[in-house]
Amino acid sequence: MNVSLSRIGAVMLRDFYSLRHNPPYLVEILFWPTLELVTWGCVSLFLATRNFPAAVAGLLGAVLLWQMTSRPQGDLARCFLEDVWARNLVNLYVSPLSTAEHLAGMVLCGLARVMASTAMLALLAWALYGFGVFTLGPALLPYVVTLLAMAWALGVFAIGLVVRFGGSAQAFAWLLAFAVQPFAAVFYPVSVLPGAVQAMAQAVPASYIFEDMRAVLAGTQPSGGRLAMAVLLDLVYLGAAMAFLYRGLRHARASGRLSRFYQ
Repeated sequence: MNVSLSRIGAVMLRDFYSLRHNPPYLVEILFWPTLELVTWGCVSLFLATRNFPAAVAGLLGAVLLWQMTSRPQGDLARCFLEDVWARNLVNLYVSPLSTAEHLAGMVLCGLARVMASTAMLALLAWALYGFGVFTLGPALLPYVVTLLAMAWALGVFAIGLVVRFGGSAQAFAWLLAFAVQPFAAVFYPVSVLPGAVQAMAQAVPASYIFEDMRAVLAGTQPSGGRLAMAVLLDLVYLGAAMAFLYRGLRHARASGRLSRFYQ
C-alpha cells in the first residue's frame, strides 16, 4: 500500500483550517469535558466529606481517561461527516487520496485536539481538586493508548455505517461511545453490574482499563493480564471496523451509491 505523508498532511491541514474558522466547535471541544470534570469533581468532593476519599481520585481519573475514548471517537466521525455535509466526499475519493491516508489524517488531527483538551483538563483537575493524572505512574501511557485504540475502532465503525447506510446512520457518530459507556465500568466496578451485563462488559476493552486504574489508585500494581486482554480486544475490533469500512466502500462504489453523498 502506497501511503503518502504529504497527502496525510494535507488532510490534517484542511482540518486545521476548518477548526480555525469554526470558533463554536473549538468552544464545544473545551466546554463539555470541562463541565463533566467540574460536575464529577464536585460529586467526588461530596463523597470525600462522607469518608470516601478514594472516590475523589477514582472519579477524576475516570473522567480524564474517558476523554481518550469519547472525544477521539466523536472527532473522527465528525471529520468524516463534515465532508459528507459539504458534499465533498466524492471529490476526495476520486483524487489520489487513499482511504488509509484519509483515516490517518483525521486520526492525527483528532489526536492533537484530544491531547490539548485533556492536558487542559488535567491542569484543571490538579488546580481545583489536587488530583494529578501522573498519580497513575507508568500505567498511564498504556491506558491512554488502549483507550485511543478503542475510540478509533468505534470511529471507523461509525464511518462504515454512514458509508453503508447513508445519512440516516449519522446518529451513530455521536452515540457509539456513550452506548458502550455503561459496559465500560468507567465510574463503577464491573462487579456492581448484573450478571448478564458483566458478561457484556468483558467484551469492552475499556472495562479492563478502568478496573485496573481503580486498582492502581488503591495501591496495587498494574495487571498485565488486564492490559493484554484490552489490547487483544482492541486489535480485534480495529481489524473488524476496518474490514467493515472497506467492504462498505467497495459496495458503495460498485453500486454507484457513493454518488448519493454528492446530492
